[in-house]
Formats: sequence, C-alpha cells, structure tokens
Amino acid sequence: MNAELLIITALESELKREALPTGVQIIYSGIGKINATLATAKAIHQFNPRSIINFGTAGKINPRLSGLLEVGKVIQRDMMAEPLAPRGQTPFCPHPCEYLAVDGKYICGSGDSFVSAQDEWLLAQNIDIVDMELFAIAAVAHQFNIPWRSFKYITDEANEDAGDEWHQKVNHGQELFLSVLSKVLVD
Repeated sequence: MNAELLIITALESELKREALPTGVQIIYSGIGKINATLATAKAIHQFNPRSIINFGTAGKINPRLSGLLEVGKVIQRDMMAEPLAPRGQTPFCPHPCEYLAVDGKYICGSGDSFVSAQDEWLLAQNIDIVDMELFAIAAVAHQFNIPWRSFKYITDEANEDAGDEWHQKVNHGQELFLSVLSKVLVD
C-alpha cells in the first residue's frame, strides 16, 4: 500500500484517527525512541510514504514559546557516553547526530526521559523544546531518504509540574495541527 503522506504520533490521545481527512494514514508509535524507531520502520515498509509528518506534544525549554511549532532540527539529548563521545553523539556511529526537517525553525531535543527539571546542556545547545520520539523518527526517515516535518504542541514548561500539565493538555493541540495539515495537503 502506498501513501503520499504518513503521520506518526506517539499516542491516540494526542491526535484522533477519526479527526484526520480521508486518505491520510496515521500510525501510533507509542512513547520513546525505541517504540518510535520500530513503528516508523514498520510503517515505511507498509505504506511506502513520500513524506512523513510527526505530530506530538513537547515541553518548552525556551520560555517565550507556546502553541504549535514547526521543528527545523532535532538532536538526541540523552545519549551520554562521555568520554567516548560528546553528549548527544553515539560513539563509533556513522549516523548523523542531528537531523534537519524540510521546514521549521525550532530545535527539539529528543530523549527517553520526561524532562521535569532544568538542564544546562539543553540551554547551551539552544534547544527550544523537548520530546521523546522525534530523533528516532527523523533517523529512520533519513535512512530511507524520506523527507520529514514535525509539528509540536507545547503542553508544559519542562519543570516539576510538567507531568500534571502534560496530562491536562495532551489533546489541546489537535485542532491547531489539523488546521496546519489542511494547508500542507493543499501545497
């Protein structure tokens, strides 16, 4: 089965399948980089998409941000193998340590931890937002030479209240994303 566009979202609570336009394929990856890697690779083999859009939630590191943002670059924030390689880089790995989207201007730090405290490294890297799946999705898309975009809805401030804030706002970005998606589908 072929699909022009494949949407990858971690959880159905972030984006309901029935809210999408007819013919748009969506897969739910589950939370975290391993789940996202497996789901993305499987979906690429199943749907053979021409492009991928990731939609999901994110915590903000940059305090000036809110609403729905388009990510332009993603890095891995939780690869910590020093002294073998600097934080964010996988030692002895030929793959990139950052991936660039088709469009967007914000930097996402992706990792398998829910950020609930300030991290000076994130600030030093100019990270705008944090999530738990995008690096994996971008890495798999890169391996298959598929262009990708990512839209993230800010649910929390990546602080001690992040868990509660995320639970309260996990589904608040759906309408904003559907509005952007309708424009993407026309282009």
